[in-house]
Amino acid sequence: MKVIWGLGKLLTLLFWLVVLANQLMPFIYPLHLLVNLAGALLAGLHLLEALLCFRSLRGRAHPWRDRLKILIFGVFHLLTLPAPAPKASHA
Repeated sequence: MKVIWGLGKLLTLLFWLVVLANQLMPFIYPLHLLVNLAGALLAGLHLLEALLCFRSLRGRAHPWRDRLKILIFGVFHLLTLPAPAPKASHA
């Protein structure tokens, strides 16, 4: 599964490079609008993921680095994070 998540991260990074290239030198007429729209939608989704996972990342060693990676890679970074340890009950 690590290979699949790594490939997903690589493809997501490639997509962001295409969006950046479109900003620097716009593509032909209908394509540049579609790339901008797709980039805006994906950025919105990644921002929503980062906001929803804000509390769960508090106990991590570098929570802001994880939040930045979620903004870039989205769910592909979330799935590589280890599950939180269960809390001990004081019964």
